Amino acid sequence: MTMMRWDPFKEMMSLRQAMDRLFEDSFVRRPHWWPALAEGALPLSLEMYQTASDVVVKAAVPGVKPEEVDISITGDTLTIKGERKEEKEVKEENYFLKEHVYGSYNRTIILPAPVQADKAEAVFENGILTLTLPKKEEVKPKQVKIKPKASIEGAKAEKKTKG
Repeated sequence: MTMMRWDPFKEMMSLRQAMDRLFEDSFVRRPHWWPALAEGALPLSLEMYQTASDVVVKAAVPGVKPEEVDISITGDTLTIKGERKEEKEVKEENYFLKEHVYGSYNRTIILPAPVQADKAEAVFENGILTLTLPKKEEVKPKQVKIKPKASIEGAKAEKKTKG
């Protein structure tokens, strides 16, 4: 058995290794909250909120015609698909800057409440698709009125005298 002298500095991470790890964890790996995309698919940013009667979903789809967007609802799942097509007016070598992204997008999300898919409405304005999905009746909040105890007892006594 050989003994080795313990060198605490040997086990310490170098500054460069620490910076590499920080950069990799922060920027290279996809955060757990970021939506998983299919190979080659573009991200589709969404906003979703609910009111007492509806679930509302807004999607930014600039450069897409409304008839080129496919919306489907199956159970509690909403899927939005489409494609941003590039117009080839300028030769590739003539570009100085090219930041617009083109290609297909596909986003599927779980809705927070059951909806009436047959009554859904879609409005497309200024590159924003707004879906209004009415909630099913059983999930809409119901208002229950509180009656004073005296009026309940009086109603029971009145019912007994009539019956």
